[in-house]
Amino acid sequence: MTPSPDSPDDRQERDAQAGEYVLGLVEGAERIALERRIEQEPALARSVESWRSHLAAIDATARPIPPSPGLWQRIESEIAAILPAAERGRAKAMKAGRTLGDWWDNLAIWRGAAMAGALAALLLGIGLIGALDRAGRQPVMVAVLLTEASVAAAVVHTFADGRVEMLPLQAIDVPPGKALEIWTLWDRSVGPRSVGLIDRARTTPLRLDQLPLGQNQLFEITLEPATGSPTGRPTGPIIAKGTTSQRL
Repeated sequence: MTPSPDSPDDRQERDAQAGEYVLGLVEGAERIALERRIEQEPALARSVESWRSHLAAIDATARPIPPSPGLWQRIESEIAAILPAAERGRAKAMKAGRTLGDWWDNLAIWRGAAMAGALAALLLGIGLIGALDRAGRQPVMVAVLLTEASVAAAVVHTFADGRVEMLPLQAIDVPPGKALEIWTLWDRSVGPRSVGLIDRARTTPLRLDQLPLGQNQLFEITLEPATGSPTGRPTGPIIAKGTTSQRL
């Protein structure tokens, strides 16, 4: 029996799964199962390769960068360089037959210990700040905006601090007197709201202000007059659209 051809919905679902896989949004058992399908389904494998080609500039499949493996070695070496002075002070106190109270009051010992602790805290703080900074640059949700031909045209990143930005993945032809307007839709009863207007495809922050932001929220780009839609709603052709997914 000849298998029935893919429907548009089937192709869209397959391309969405491939895009999430390449962006690093699929992990654990779900990722293992999807990789088995990639090996067995040529259409899915082709979609994955197509996504990798389109998203090469923002490859999200790279492994997260952990704090420098040499951080603790530096902490240990710096502490090791300071502790001998404290040890010499302790040995000198013991040799002189000082009491425990004298040792407790020995300034040299505590000065060395304090320096060691301060240095360790400083180095650890530097490492944590770097790790937090890297985490802050990682989006918490991603929306891949596809053209009608299921080609990735742009990506919308949302961050934990409320920032939202759009990154184009390819050039978009904008005729004279026209502009690209970016919209979001979270409730059909409310309708789409404009969150950005740009004269060409470029990385741009989106103005969500107090608008809701969650999973499966639609973002789309339309071609509008240079001053924006005259109605406050999309009027031009849709260039690309996609919904947000939670980053794992």
